[in-house]
Amino acid sequence: MISTSEYTSKQKNRIRLAVSLFYFSQGLAFSSWASRIPTIKQNLGISEGQLGTLLLLMPIGQLCTMALSGKLVAKYGSKNVLKIVVLIYPLVLCCIGLAQDFYQLATVLFFFGVIGNMCNISVNTQGVEVEKVYGKSIMSSFHGAWSIAGFTGALIGLLMMNLHINTFYHFVIIYVLIVINWFVNNKFLVASTTVQSKEKKSIFSKPDPTLIQLGVIGFLSMATEGAMFDWSGVYFQDIVKAPTNLVVVGYASFMIMMATGRFVGDYFVGKYGKQRVMQFSGLLMFSGLMLSVFVPQFMICTLAFMMVGLGVACNVPIVYSVAGKNKNVNPGVALAMVSSISFLGFLMGPPLIGYIAEAFDLRYSYALFACFGLIMLLMVGRMKIFKD
Repeated sequence: MISTSEYTSKQKNRIRLAVSLFYFSQGLAFSSWASRIPTIKQNLGISEGQLGTLLLLMPIGQLCTMALSGKLVAKYGSKNVLKIVVLIYPLVLCCIGLAQDFYQLATVLFFFGVIGNMCNISVNTQGVEVEKVYGKSIMSSFHGAWSIAGFTGALIGLLMMNLHINTFYHFVIIYVLIVINWFVNNKFLVASTTVQSKEKKSIFSKPDPTLIQLGVIGFLSMATEGAMFDWSGVYFQDIVKAPTNLVVVGYASFMIMMATGRFVGDYFVGKYGKQRVMQFSGLLMFSGLMLSVFVPQFMICTLAFMMVGLGVACNVPIVYSVAGKNKNVNPGVALAMVSSISFLGFLMGPPLIGYIAEAFDLRYSYALFACFGLIMLLMVGRMKIFKD
């Protein structure tokens, strides 16, 4: 194994590009499935209630295997695990295109969540290893590659629908693209520099308090992120009263700024430090959501959603980066623990928005989630681990 100090600048850049493309591959597979949900729903005659159940199975699969994913990465290394699961993930995607009824699709989606989680833990652990090679924060740019893949997958999905190509052949094309990337870039993945502890214990026994706090911060950010994914269009439709053809502006403004923030985030982390960037992010989350609550006008809300996009952009990458450098826990295990808590926010955030909106008003929901930004700001200020 090459010492991190022995990598040349050219080698470092090639490694970074390779890992970025693995993030991109994972995002492309996920967004390809998401882009064809309406088609699959129509073809299989699935009701809205059944679709809700199906969409819940994937995160259940992810949560059920958090501990296993962490143990596999800890034992075999992120490089070895990623090289395998990144090929299985799009293969399961192809199986989604072959599903003929509700139960077949439900089974495949559960395993899509299982493998997706293994990809998530291994690729983020790999990102931590590459940060060690660079000696500085670059995690946000990796997550930026995932965000760009989301746009790309949506555009490819739109093209496939317009060309009347069925979901199976669409997903086969995605599989081929990911396999090509694997052959070109797998040799540039970085071997783990962390030795697994010989002490055998459950991933969740006597959890590190710092990791729990990191997970809570991730929860607050991902809950807000999930709420914006699922409810920004509804907010523009019901509260802002935007024209039908402009309802998508809310979602688009959020997504564009989130992706942009991830690509510039590493620069600001390097200049101002993780703590200040995270605190400012919390302030942006709070200010953007409250602005949309008190001034529900089209232009103001567009600006507000852009602020929220910037606010959530760097939180999870920074949290994962910090968790992966924990000296007491193997990076794979640490990331699995933090991801478990964080992902609950992504899972629970959108339904919580809906329950509050039904009982009161959608603006009350956004006002509550605005407080998440303030809580995050206060928590980050008290945690020494964010101080550089």
